[in-house]
Amino acid sequence: MPLRLLARAASHATGRLGWARSAVGALLGIAFAAGLTRLLLGGNALALPWLVAPLGASAVLVFALPASPLAQPWPVFGGNMLSAAIGLACAHLLGQPLLACAVAVGLAIAAMGLARCLHPPGGACALVGALGGPAVAAHGPLALLGPLAINIALLLAAGWLYNNLTGHAWPHRMPSAPSLPPEGWTGSYDIADLEAVLEDWDEVLDVSPADLDALFRAVERRVQRRWQDTRPR
Repeated sequence: MPLRLLARAASHATGRLGWARSAVGALLGIAFAAGLTRLLLGGNALALPWLVAPLGASAVLVFALPASPLAQPWPVFGGNMLSAAIGLACAHLLGQPLLACAVAVGLAIAAMGLARCLHPPGGACALVGALGGPAVAAHGPLALLGPLAINIALLLAAGWLYNNLTGHAWPHRMPSAPSLPPEGWTGSYDIADLEAVLEDWDEVLDVSPADLDALFRAVERRVQRRWQDTRPR
């Protein structure tokens, strides 16, 4: 393989948003959250969960997709905690596990949407709460909510430190918008322009370049129609 291709592959792996960088971040974040939570629980670590499984999915978003709206601090914390609380409430009120799980996930999605903290791992937290377990039965809802809150807070701290130290401002901030073109301009762009901007931004977005292109073309057509309808004849 030519040296140029080797260098490019290494950059994609270890660069600001490369997969190796994300993997190391998730490793450190989970180790930090699990280790310190277990330490803080002390003698209760044998009875209470010191690591809640959905945290792994949250780590994927925080370290591999830090620009995603789903990976920002409020969705990570609010989505997981709100969903877990809903799951616990459904388990207590409904009793029957199958019904409680289904209702919990549906209500969690609705609640996250209303609270503007949609976070996919929240669905898993709702199931964890709805299914409960010996620790919840013996110690009450704080047996889940307490360790989960500590887990998430520590993961967010690790995400903030690691992402910023590796060149990515997190929480995510959009680049400043360029100045608008002259009034009446109805130019277009090539797909190469879109690819160049994505390369400059160096972000992992939750949408494919093809979908972005389709969206921008539709916006262009709408702007052109408005320009044609309003220009002097």
